[in-house]
Amino acid sequence: MPARGMAPPIPPPGTRPPRPAKSGPPVPHTSWWQRDGVISRLLAVAGVAVTLIGVVMLLVLAAQAGFFGPVPRVVAGALFSAGLVAAGMRVVGRTGGRVGGIALAATGIAGAYLDVVAVTTIYHWLLPAIGFAVALGVAAIGVALAMRWQSQPFAVLVVVGAAVLSPVLTTELALLAFLIVLQLAFLPVQLVRDWPYLHVVRTLPAVLASFLFVASAILGGFSADERPLLLIAAAAVAVVGLAGTVSVVRRRPTDVTASLMFALATVPMLAAPGMYSTDRPIAALIAGIFATVLLAVAGTALVPKVAAVTKLPGHTAVVAAVAGSIALLEVCVSVTDPRTLPTAWFLVALAFLGLAGQRRSGVTAGIGATFAVLGVFAFLTVAGPEVLASQQRSEANLGVATVLGAVLALAVVAVAVWCARQLPGLRNTAELQWIAASIAGLYSVTAATVSIGVATGAADGFLTGHSAATILWMTAATAALFYGLRNLGKATAVAKLALGSGLLVTAAALAKLFLFDLATLDGLVRVAAFLAVGVLLLIVGTRYARAFAEAAANSREAGATPVRGDGGVR
Repeated sequence: MPARGMAPPIPPPGTRPPRPAKSGPPVPHTSWWQRDGVISRLLAVAGVAVTLIGVVMLLVLAAQAGFFGPVPRVVAGALFSAGLVAAGMRVVGRTGGRVGGIALAATGIAGAYLDVVAVTTIYHWLLPAIGFAVALGVAAIGVALAMRWQSQPFAVLVVVGAAVLSPVLTTELALLAFLIVLQLAFLPVQLVRDWPYLHVVRTLPAVLASFLFVASAILGGFSADERPLLLIAAAAVAVVGLAGTVSVVRRRPTDVTASLMFALATVPMLAAPGMYSTDRPIAALIAGIFATVLLAVAGTALVPKVAAVTKLPGHTAVVAAVAGSIALLEVCVSVTDPRTLPTAWFLVALAFLGLAGQRRSGVTAGIGATFAVLGVFAFLTVAGPEVLASQQRSEANLGVATVLGAVLALAVVAVAVWCARQLPGLRNTAELQWIAASIAGLYSVTAATVSIGVATGAADGFLTGHSAATILWMTAATAALFYGLRNLGKATAVAKLALGSGLLVTAAALAKLFLFDLATLDGLVRVAAFLAVGVLLLIVGTRYARAFAEAAANSREAGATPVRGDGGVR
């Protein structure tokens, strides 16, 4: 024991201080089924499900079996639902009665909604418009109770019960309207309450049903007269989803669930153009309007003054941009054929990459890169290496469209390199960018020259095009080498990269000259290719030797380490 007034001894290094003893008796483990409220909630949910199934049986199975008459069945369902709501309102305020009261009232509201669905679709006692209005009123009562009791489980039970059992009553187009009514009716709750589960259950049924109906129409399951109604339903789901999400995220910018539900709400509308696959102008019009709206929403985040007014968070803008890009892709497919499709996608890529470089937007750059890659694949299906290597296939496949596509590909390469230099995360990948740009540029030049030669209709157009491609390859290599040599003394990374690229392109030009042109070209075309490449090689060789001689002389005068002759700088 240390003496009074003295500090306790310091324990030796590497030893752990003793753990303090736990005070109090150990807390006993409680099984999940013994916890407070778990069993009562499970029983309440089961009661809701079983009771609503009984209501459906009363409305459907009794009708099929001939029990009672239509009026007694409907009246009994309505009275039973009203009684459940009244009982729930009476019980919910008592001690321990909240769970039971919520279950009773939710069952009553969902049962009343199902009763309206049956009256409208099975018995046809109400016109569809009136039936939808009555259903909206029933749902509004559910909204009022949910807000009064501040209960997300109540709202979820109402929506799930009505949405899951409505398809049992009808599979007609009216089903979509009743599900959209649920999606719309419970939207006001989201504006004042952060209830993510309600956002999911009110959106998912309408989206899933609309998508399945649209998919059935694409496969021929609906007549031409019914497709406009499906289009209206898909548009309504998207509009409600967009309006609800924008209203919610303006109040709660961190509500990612709202943006995810908006993404789901766009799915039926993105699939809708497929219903008009045989009428491509209409499909293009539908996709074009949808793309315009979505991209306009996404574009608000790129303009600071507009963004300050709209107050849309980044995750909502990303969802709108991705969905709008998919719709724009559908527009390109609808208005083009296989030969002109690359041109459309390259034009879109140019627009997105240019905007991304100006606004330094990584998401926009990613969308532009995606369209660029799609354009490359589409271009290669028309003007692949096997086509460029064969005169017969080139004359059958190449033309003015491939010339335009190749020129636009060159433009995309240039804008993509510029855009990458504007984005902070891509500035350290300059070497990879230039390598990829060089490969894509050489191929685009070859495709352009061969396509121009074929498009002229001359007998030797194919041969002339390849000869011009080889000369242009060597010209590009010469330009890169001259740029690198001019900036050699500065020892910049760009100068070294230009020298390396120039040498690689020179090697590629020589390989093409001897491996392809020598065996394929003939006559004056082959002579022109060899003479042009040879002269350029002589010019570059002379300039290369003089540049390094001057650099070595300057280094000796300055007493610095001489420059290496392989293009590197010590």
